[in-house]
Amino acid sequence: MHGLLNFLYLAQLPSQMTDTISCLERSLITFHQNKDIFVDLRVQGHFNILKIHSLLHYSSLISLFGSTDNYNTKQTERLHIDFTKDAYHATNHKDEYPQMTTWLEHHEKLQQHAVHIKWRQQQHLTTSVPPQRPIGAPQPGTYYLKMTWNPTLWRVSFDSIANNYGAIDFQDLLGDFLAHLRQPHLSGWALHDCGENTLITFHHTPVFHKIKFMDGDGAVIDSIHIQPEQLDSHRRIIPAHFDTVLVRTGQQPDNVRRKQGMFGLLESKSS
Repeated sequence: MHGLLNFLYLAQLPSQMTDTISCLERSLITFHQNKDIFVDLRVQGHFNILKIHSLLHYSSLISLFGSTDNYNTKQTERLHIDFTKDAYHATNHKDEYPQMTTWLEHHEKLQQHAVHIKWRQQQHLTTSVPPQRPIGAPQPGTYYLKMTWNPTLWRVSFDSIANNYGAIDFQDLLGDFLAHLRQPHLSGWALHDCGENTLITFHHTPVFHKIKFMDGDGAVIDSIHIQPEQLDSHRRIIPAHFDTVLVRTGQQPDNVRRKQGMFGLLESKSS
């Protein structure tokens, strides 16, 4: 119990260092080495508990994203109201579990139907009233990204991103990007060195094959299409296709601009 309490207090520190993270890990090891006494005394049957397992990730997440005071549980608490409390109040409080799941399923279908109707109405307005495009050369402006709710591919490995999408330095640039988020004052080689020491705890990422750009009025100005090499139904190779995009990342040194170029794609499009 001392080890677990030490872990909890150390995890709440507003400022973390290498020494405090090491103490955090040692406290958790102490707890796991002695937790079987609760099973022997029949206080607890097992420790296959999600919250106990999540403690294993605290040290790596603190190293990657900062101290735990940057987190909150507002989103999960809000979902608890929608998915549990409201669903329970809709039942007769007898054999409530199947009634709650049925109520949630009905509400989910109603929401999906409402979203589909809204999408069809917007599509009809877009096709019936074409946007008026100005005559002459395109003028620079502020565009906004429009992404689909779900990615095209949910799980693409870093190796596949390098081999099939041509993003050879994706993992290195991702480390630089995470390092820039944590320490925005760094630049140049200092940022690159910090990026090399950034721990990336995952090896797969979702991928979107289409990105739309909209103006302030909600009209679609342009879109980006991405299609890696694939086979058709007759096992014939369909060549890869990647649209060319120019990205403005700001007035920064060339070495930093090259590193941030691929991430600027998610922020702005100049042409």
